Amino acid sequence: MANIDGAFLDFKVLDRLSFGDTALHRLDPRAKVLVTILFIISVVSFGKYDLSALFPCFIFPAVMISLGNLPFGFIAKKVLLLTPFVLLVGIFNPLFDREVLVRLGPVGISGGWISCASIVVRTMLTLGAALILVGVTGFPAICGALERMGMPRVLAVQFLFLYRYIFVLTEEGARTSRARELRAFGKKGLGMQTFGSLAGHLLLRTWQRAERIHMAMLARGFVGEFPTRAEFRFGGREYLFLFGWAATFMALRFWNLSEIIGSALTGILP
Repeated sequence: MANIDGAFLDFKVLDRLSFGDTALHRLDPRAKVLVTILFIISVVSFGKYDLSALFPCFIFPAVMISLGNLPFGFIAKKVLLLTPFVLLVGIFNPLFDREVLVRLGPVGISGGWISCASIVVRTMLTLGAALILVGVTGFPAICGALERMGMPRVLAVQFLFLYRYIFVLTEEGARTSRARELRAFGKKGLGMQTFGSLAGHLLLRTWQRAERIHMAMLARGFVGEFPTRAEFRFGGREYLFLFGWAATFMALRFWNLSEIIGSALTGILP
């Protein structure tokens, strides 16, 4: 029950962060979506051995967290939770790519280890950027921005329903888990054979509740779109935000700042 309640609270925390009142929150959602897309494309476009060039890209999430007044620990925790799963994807690279590319004294580091680390770092950057975007914009505003940028309305509405259904699923899951624990009388559980039945009942309960929510929406005049009071206005601040970050991403992509700074320091220090 604690795990389900914790996940539900995490969703709520991320949703509440989007109601902040910083200059970053007040920007048009389209500008923030475009900047995040450009950042993700820039990070993904790096070569598999360009590990050192990826580290200066952490400037973007650091600045966004600071400007958006977001809790760094919360964002970092969510990113680190998925890092082990990504590590499983790249852990086999050292078995197939054994050519030594870097030497640290007597220790040789193969290209497989470098590409594995590159996968992990790129995942941390892209996932962190996505979480930050939701934290400073809100998922409904993101869907509205994507719709205004050309996404079909049907797809945008489906994304909104999916997002709202997550809250329904976690609420029903927490209730079901709480009921199971109360009936266990202090034991750890009622046995593995009960989990199949619990999963089936959970899907049925969420389905029935979703049907009731849908009927309530129809009774209130739902016609296939979510009305919003948010105004979309792409002005000078948005253009400055967009082109400023676009120029920064180009500089980070075509100049390896880590190597430049390292060369400068080794040239200065005796």
